[in-house]
Amino acid sequence: MNTEQFRRDFYARLAEPMTVELLLDHVDHLTYFIKDERGRYVSVNETLVHRCGAKDKRDMIGRTAEETFPPPLGKYFLRQDLEVVRSAQPLVNELEQHPYPQRKTGWCLTTKLPLMDADDRAIGLVGFSRDLQSPDQDPIAYESVARVILHIKEHLDEPLPTAELAALANLSTWQFDQRVRELFGLTTGQLVLQTRMDAAATRIRGPHQPLISIAMAVGYSDQSAFTRQFRKTFGMTPSQYRSKEA
Repeated sequence: MNTEQFRRDFYARLAEPMTVELLLDHVDHLTYFIKDERGRYVSVNETLVHRCGAKDKRDMIGRTAEETFPPPLGKYFLRQDLEVVRSAQPLVNELEQHPYPQRKTGWCLTTKLPLMDADDRAIGLVGFSRDLQSPDQDPIAYESVARVILHIKEHLDEPLPTAELAALANLSTWQFDQRVRELFGLTTGQLVLQTRMDAAATRIRGPHQPLISIAMAVGYSDQSAFTRQFRKTFGMTPSQYRSKEA
């Protein structure tokens, strides 16, 4: 069986292509969306409509996050959307604070994937944000982790031992590592490594920089060690990745 043709033939028979949207209308702890290359909503589920205080989906279609969410969150979300489309790279498990009705806030993990056309160009994105707590729960646990993640991103050129990160969160090493595992399914060391490699890939895709400069910026003084880890993570060397993304 030609599985791709089988899939295409089945989807072509559907009267309503947005079946997933209709399904996710019934999930109240998850917001779902599709956006075009300018960050405008094309598809949303009812949970997102409710969170934004809109009357129905038509109030959101064609608008951006900046036009939908209060500042400064809306501007931040739109900038994030445009970067996913520009880079054609996914954003996975981003720990974020989101607004809820009645001026409450809650924490969630957001994932956004670029949507590609037949010519392999990003023309939009699809994503979801999954609640980690209700607005009535104590947010301190997530605030401390979010604070440490920001520290990691801002200090990638430095050693980042787990004990130091745990201290920033006012937790023991074991408590902090458990919290990271619960949120991301990773150890603290794996989270730091993933953040280093994601930052390296972003720099390689951006304006030209020497690879040794990129290696040092993400915490590697030895370029050969950086190359080995990059190849282990992405299946190719930094030079091959740069050529592929050019």
